[in-house]
Amino acid sequence: MVSKVLKAPEGPPSDVEGIKERSKYLRGTLKEVMLDRMSAGIPEDDNRLMKHHGSYLQDDRDLRNERQKQKLEPAYQFMLRVRLPGGVATPEQWLVLDELADKNGNGTLKITTRQTWQMHGILKWNMKNTIQEIHSTLLDTIAACGDVNRNVLCTPNPYQSEIHSEVYEYAKYLSDYLLPRTRAYHQVWLDEEVVAGTPEVEEVEPMYGPLYLPRKFKIAIAVPPTNDVDVFSNDLALIAIIEDGKLLGFNVGIGGGMGSTHGDTATYPQLAKVIGFCTPDKIVEVAEKTITIQRDYGNRSVRKNARFKYTVDRLGLETVKEELEHRLGWKLDEAKPYQFDRNGDRYGWVKGVRGRWHYTLFIQNGRVADFEGYKLKTALREIAKIHKGEFRLTTNQNVIIANVSNQKKKQIEELIQQYGLTDGSQYSALRRNSIACVALPTCGLAMAESERYLPKLIDKIEDIIDENGLRNEEITIRMTGCPNGCARPGLGEIAFMGKAVGKYNMYLGAAFDGSRLNKMYRENIGEEEILSELRVLLSRYAKERNNGEHFGDFVIRAGIIKATTDGTNFHD
Repeated sequence: MVSKVLKAPEGPPSDVEGIKERSKYLRGTLKEVMLDRMSAGIPEDDNRLMKHHGSYLQDDRDLRNERQKQKLEPAYQFMLRVRLPGGVATPEQWLVLDELADKNGNGTLKITTRQTWQMHGILKWNMKNTIQEIHSTLLDTIAACGDVNRNVLCTPNPYQSEIHSEVYEYAKYLSDYLLPRTRAYHQVWLDEEVVAGTPEVEEVEPMYGPLYLPRKFKIAIAVPPTNDVDVFSNDLALIAIIEDGKLLGFNVGIGGGMGSTHGDTATYPQLAKVIGFCTPDKIVEVAEKTITIQRDYGNRSVRKNARFKYTVDRLGLETVKEELEHRLGWKLDEAKPYQFDRNGDRYGWVKGVRGRWHYTLFIQNGRVADFEGYKLKTALREIAKIHKGEFRLTTNQNVIIANVSNQKKKQIEELIQQYGLTDGSQYSALRRNSIACVALPTCGLAMAESERYLPKLIDKIEDIIDENGLRNEEITIRMTGCPNGCARPGLGEIAFMGKAVGKYNMYLGAAFDGSRLNKMYRENIGEEEILSELRVLLSRYAKERNNGEHFGDFVIRAGIIKATTDGTNFHD
């Protein structure tokens, strides 16, 4: 039996493992501390558990120094993330989230790169009510964060609505099946009573076990030829294989993940590698058994080396495949041919099957808010009031107003015109292919700005693009405030990871279709150096590129940057 020769890394368990072990299956003292009004914060042990409930404590870092001078505690607030498999939501759900953002949050919604919403600025005493109101819409926040399987992604491509519908059902079923079984969420937030005579400690987690996973686990499903979910950045990558308009099954890839740590070469982004094919009825079993391998052999001592990608690389791809097939009791079929030709979203109106229309709206960095001269949040609220289809959130932080009838299309188009909503056509293709994480002021891990800065930087890069006739040339650009990977920076043809205030590591050379990582080009540089480098690089690209050659491919062919052929040589 293969499993007898495999071992998890040696070493004492991390502090988080102890917190989970003592937590009574993710309860901790959350129910009690959330009632304590002496502080807007909560103890760190409970904050670690809070992630499994879809939230964690933050503070407004713009106010941190001033509050410290006044001898006040930080401006504590909670981020709350919704579990939304495949990014599909009803207009009624949109309206409730919109209202809650104003009532209990900071007045905005953030569309994440995992096809869901998160709200910021929720005070501790408003958390329970907020979660209950979300629950009333048949949504929840369970497992939106934490050491469990996260929100399951799938393609929102309206060109293939029938396939999308089928793939979405698998994404939704996977998400529900892989949830933790503990009733902690229901008891802490939804006032579910503990059954008399059934001690909480006797609860079991048949798949996760009492310690759950060593770190988070992510799954995505892509439908070729569009890799609009960056499928290879996930722990488990499922690639739909379609023949004659029918879904035959899925190629299975394992071991992707974006996060790393500055200066630590033992950490790196990695792409999932395809190990075989299975029919649709087998993917739930494949997902479950893959997760149990990570449960049993992942690194529980050093959390920054605890993702499944490190487990796969340490044990070996073939060894993990053999262990998976041993646990399944059957072998994966040989992977089937497929091809990705693009990344990102297609904007504007598209007519799909059954005569239905879909409008993809460009939302810069996913921030749904009312801006000066651009009432985006109000406009989407008004559309939700009349929309009879659905909203699809994309992994590129945009929104598709989906399944619109001919009759409703006219009404929605009038609202689009009234509020000046944009499909991004007036912007450069670079901006339309941009992604940024939240970073400052709310993310405690951020070393530099991201969401608030990238649009301003692109303003200046667009001048260079226009000078070189590249305005309509699609180039992916990503920015994060730290190296944790929330905006998938390892897959940007141009990418920036925050190093310090105003300073970034600059990366080049990812594949436009998401099949190759980038590599660091310049370290710890500011705006002046960024623009100087890009002025030279983009000028060369305009003059020297081959027909149809993407920027990421060009910088490698021209010898500007060495190709990253695997995450293990990301730092070479």
